[in-house]
Amino acid sequence: MKLTFWGAARQVTGSMFLLETDDGYKILIDCGTDLDKQKADKEKALGHYSLFPFEPSQINLVLLTHAHIDHSGNLPNLIREGYEGQVLCTTATLPLTEILLRDAAALNAKRVKELQHESGGKKNKANKKKPRFNPLELYLEKQVHEATDRFVTVGFNQKFKVADNIYVTFIPTGHLLGAANIVIDVEENGTRKTIGFSGDIGRRNYPLLPDPHAPEAALARIIKETCVDQPGRLIIPAFSVGRTQALLYVLHKLYTEAGLPPIKVFSDSPLALASTRVYEKHINLLNKEAKEFYQDNGELFDFENLTYVQDMKQSKAIANYSEPCIIISSSGMISGGRVEHHVMTNLSNQYATILLVGFAAEGTLGNRLLKGMKSLSIAKDKEIPILASIKSIDVFSGHGDLDDLTEFVQWQQPERLRQIFLVHGEEESMESFRTHLGQHGYDHVEIPKWGDEFEL
Repeated sequence: MKLTFWGAARQVTGSMFLLETDDGYKILIDCGTDLDKQKADKEKALGHYSLFPFEPSQINLVLLTHAHIDHSGNLPNLIREGYEGQVLCTTATLPLTEILLRDAAALNAKRVKELQHESGGKKNKANKKKPRFNPLELYLEKQVHEATDRFVTVGFNQKFKVADNIYVTFIPTGHLLGAANIVIDVEENGTRKTIGFSGDIGRRNYPLLPDPHAPEAALARIIKETCVDQPGRLIIPAFSVGRTQALLYVLHKLYTEAGLPPIKVFSDSPLALASTRVYEKHINLLNKEAKEFYQDNGELFDFENLTYVQDMKQSKAIANYSEPCIIISSSGMISGGRVEHHVMTNLSNQYATILLVGFAAEGTLGNRLLKGMKSLSIAKDKEIPILASIKSIDVFSGHGDLDDLTEFVQWQQPERLRQIFLVHGEEESMESFRTHLGQHGYDHVEIPKWGDEFEL
């Protein structure tokens, strides 16, 4: 059996791993969008004829750990380039993935128009610049529909036969609704081999998903400082799928159980609203606390002082709202989306707080704000002074911390665990984790590079 790392190797995004059995059966685990710096190097290696370093038509099966775009975002392109098989995922992963892919397709449609405009102008120097987007990546609504038609959902903790002597099991991981670790059992030449793909390992202390401890205190303190002690506004950039639902649930709890004043909350993301409705249809997958809250209150996310913002006109009108308020909008890193308008409008507002509740990649506005920049250049010779408070908390991160990752590994005895591969992280952090695992008796730990191949 052979495993090749075609994504998330010594970087954070672009999960894509190819497992090939001795008899030639090929399974692709995840097919994510690559958002990291190595993307340009990979495009150079691949040339301009394909997005994939393998022939998509030769893949027999795709397994999807969860919906996030860095795990699912290249599925439409895989099918467009010739993949003809099924995509296996959990029941909740299907609708969330469809929401995210449709949103990506809408953005791609705008990029296609930009490319057409650039190529249709006069042949001047500007037209000779390398396009900002690789045209091969820009799938549209039609390709999303073709991709989601291939999805087949399977239940958690059910051993599923996918081929002779190959079985697949999806195990809940708690990172996102429907997210799973995937275990593949293969019998080759009379020997049984088991390989597990963790996907994104969820963390404890997370609202809605299993193993929760209330993170309400940290958020309540910031709300009090920003919206109660002074007439200010709290702006929370948050990813539409997963993070926004956790925030709305905790806010509902604070208003219902902790006596928080009825401060107006704006959820400004149509994508978040669609994702929230998916969560409401899968309450059976949530933790015990969330289920009990739902039974007691009849709602998880909707409460009296919450407004879902539908269109851009309503979104921009929030700037005129004069009372203290909370604005939750995407994207979480402040790299596109409606939240950019809210942040830019309030950067010089000394009564505003911008609260980052998750990872912000290098180069994003969120990352620069966290590093303490004092002003923001918006045009030639024009800068905006940053007077708003910039804060961050990590209680809403859906990714496991060092303890969670260590516990995940320790489910297996060191003498029985033949090999560990570390992916989907910053290289420096993975090197530190490899050292940490070695101190716990796990010596066979690899940090593969893009394209590395291993015999299992």
